Amino acid sequence: MAGRIEDYALIGDMQTAALVCRDGTVDWLCLPRFDSHAIFAGLLGTEEHGFWRLGPAHAADAQPPTAARRSYRGDSLILESEWDTPRGTVRVTDFMPPRDGAPQLIRIVEGVTGRVPMRSALRMRFSYGRVVPWVHKHEGRTVAVAGPDSVWFDTEAETYGKSLTTYSDFTVAPGDRIAFTISWEPSHKRPPALPEPEQSLEATESFWREWVEQCTYHGPYREAVVRSLITLKALTYAPTGGIVAAPTTSLPEDIGGVRNWDYRYTWLRDAAITLSSLLRTGYREEARAWREWLLRAVAGDPENLQIMYGIAGERELGEAELDWLPGYEDSAPVRVGNGAAHQLQLDVYGEVTEALHLAHMTGLARNDYASLLQLKLIRYLEDHWQEPDEGIWEVRGPRRHFVHSKVMAWVAVDRTIKLIESGDADGPLERWRELRDDIHRDVCERGYDKERNTFTQSYGSQELDASLLLIPQMGFLPPDDKRVIGTIEAIQRELSTSDGFILRYPTEGQSEGVDGLPGDEGAFLACSFWMADDLAMIGRVDEARKLFEKLLALRNDLGLLAEEWDPRLKRQVGNFPQAFSHVPLIDTALRLTASGAYGG
Repeated sequence: MAGRIEDYALIGDMQTAALVCRDGTVDWLCLPRFDSHAIFAGLLGTEEHGFWRLGPAHAADAQPPTAARRSYRGDSLILESEWDTPRGTVRVTDFMPPRDGAPQLIRIVEGVTGRVPMRSALRMRFSYGRVVPWVHKHEGRTVAVAGPDSVWFDTEAETYGKSLTTYSDFTVAPGDRIAFTISWEPSHKRPPALPEPEQSLEATESFWREWVEQCTYHGPYREAVVRSLITLKALTYAPTGGIVAAPTTSLPEDIGGVRNWDYRYTWLRDAAITLSSLLRTGYREEARAWREWLLRAVAGDPENLQIMYGIAGERELGEAELDWLPGYEDSAPVRVGNGAAHQLQLDVYGEVTEALHLAHMTGLARNDYASLLQLKLIRYLEDHWQEPDEGIWEVRGPRRHFVHSKVMAWVAVDRTIKLIESGDADGPLERWRELRDDIHRDVCERGYDKERNTFTQSYGSQELDASLLLIPQMGFLPPDDKRVIGTIEAIQRELSTSDGFILRYPTEGQSEGVDGLPGDEGAFLACSFWMADDLAMIGRVDEARKLFEKLLALRNDLGLLAEEWDPRLKRQVGNFPQAFSHVPLIDTALRLTASGAYGG
């Protein structure tokens, strides 16, 4: 059985990523890209679906021992895990060097004290655990081949095969260092170069040290902010600048349920808010790369803007179910691809426009096509903002007039007006000022419940929605507006869990709710950070700080967050780690730091 979601560490090379459990097992790795087929899919099935365990030897009928300690080496993605055994202490260092050739996962075993018997067990299964590769020796190296893929396994330790698994049994003493490397290469090409683990380790550490030095945030939450920034950088696909929402698919929002989705794509919304956080902490190059990715992905067709694309800008992300995988803790189905790609979500126009606006305001070099794109997006919204859509949460039920979608349409028009007023674009200024006023009036008249003094999820509905917390953050209304305060307090009353975290919206258990799905879900972490932001904005700064620090306490021991927190099971749920959780963590830290609302 796979570990708890929070038991995993992330390592990656800015093109793909692996998840490493506390017991030294790599249970998830897709090669060569985030969205490629997994060669280790034990996370969503069993050991039969692929894994790589490296740790102290143990009896065949016993559970693998978990590391006594683990941490990242400084501000990096280099994972160090240590086991204390009756025979001594051993350390395993796991990392994926930023690519200069074939993608590699390198594991270095180091003896610390005593003499510790160790075992490496490598079971590669291609195509998400479905295909057993042909494993053989080639010029002294072990290679696994299946169809277009080959994975090369290199180590100085002796290896042997048993039960379709490659093993290595060895002992380490103080000062011993034994490296294990897997490298991917298309099967029709020449073998990848022999790995150089120690040089790669030094280069990887230098890469992360130099990258983190660019961070301009030096406030009281620096540790949490830097770890979140590193995580966001790890979720960036370096060749194109695309940013994945998470490196996993089908980790459940409701354990045992059907709310299992593939997040290995670039959502315009998630990427836009990631861009915002990166810009405000000093990372302009990532912002420039994402803007270039956006312009390529949208190309000359902004009227058909998708809510998500592949990491290189692919449009077709057809959804399928992998029925041979039982799912994480029997949470089926396991899905690859995402059928929400062609939904209508009008809020995305606002997210993209806000990101382009922020890039412009922070001095990113002007791009004329970016300004042209922004104008084209507003011309589309002129004709379509009054339509119902699927909204920010990608409901699979009927379309509605979601209030958040209308607010973000207002944001898109407002930011474009500001662009024109700055003299950096030309457009029908008076007409769009009228459009901005029309959208604002429509939301305030049709999306606001006067009797309850709260905005609602959609026009005419009684339900609330945590996305309403963005109304003051987007500047739609000032924080001291009684309607804003009423909405914040209503969400606290109706969408808070027993431990004070925030649900996205009401769900209906086994009945289908507004999202068209049965089952419930945990507290959505981004929404809880939004609540902390809003509390700070309306002057309840102590309450905001306390909620923020409760959220920080939900991170695993390595500072990582999934999408949601299950208040019943007291554990993280959803795809992991999740950009949409780490971005608002950064934003809230910046806001609280600016307000002085922190302890110590």
